[in-house]
Amino acid sequence: MTSTLFILNDAPYGHERAYNGLRLASALAGKEGQQVRLFLLADAVGCAKAGQKVPPGYYNIQLMLGKVARQGEVGLCGTCMDARGLTDTELTDGAKRSTLAQLADWTAEADKVIVF
Repeated sequence: MTSTLFILNDAPYGHERAYNGLRLASALAGKEGQQVRLFLLADAVGCAKAGQKVPPGYYNIQLMLGKVARQGEVGLCGTCMDARGLTDTELTDGAKRSTLAQLADWTAEADKVIVF
């Protein structure tokens, strides 16, 4: 099995880096023999906020993240969450508060690390 770690740094909307990172993570997670982990840092922790409402026809980062979470693992920097006032109860299903130590472990275990 090949393990890929995706690290997202940017806010869910305003740029398309989070969108493109999630598109690639989702496509890879759907392939046999692939383990996908996603770690959200800085403003990217907003990608995991539950209850996102976007205009009709616009992509929904929460739904995209949910697909990755169902097929892999999603961790959020707890310090980054605290700095932005995001609590555990506000997270979408499958997303979990995590730590830099967890990110270090996932990085050491990964065959590939992709940063957006």
